[in-house]
Amino acid sequence: MNKFSDFSEEKATLEGKKIGIDNILNCEIIVNDFRITKSKFENKENDNCLTIQIILNEEKRVVFTGSGVLMKQIEKYKSQLPFISTIKKVNNYYTLS
Repeated sequence: MNKFSDFSEEKATLEGKKIGIDNILNCEIIVNDFRITKSKFENKENDNCLTIQIILNEEKRVVFTGSGVLMKQIEKYKSQLPFISTIKKVNNYYTLS
């Protein structure tokens, strides 16, 4: 008998309790996984939502953001996952550093 996980095209849900991005600014985190999906909120700049699974203080958490800069950075470096980083706010956008 086949296992659903062997043939499913759906990605597993990202585990972790939700945490606001402002609560992790300038903190060292492990970026563990991510998903980019269609946002349920209307946004003039971006129709997508980035869900990032992080590890903070040895606990899995998830962060939701519409940040286009973070989406581009994480997509560009996805082959390096997991990696250690810090999310910083520069003027009116978020960036990995």
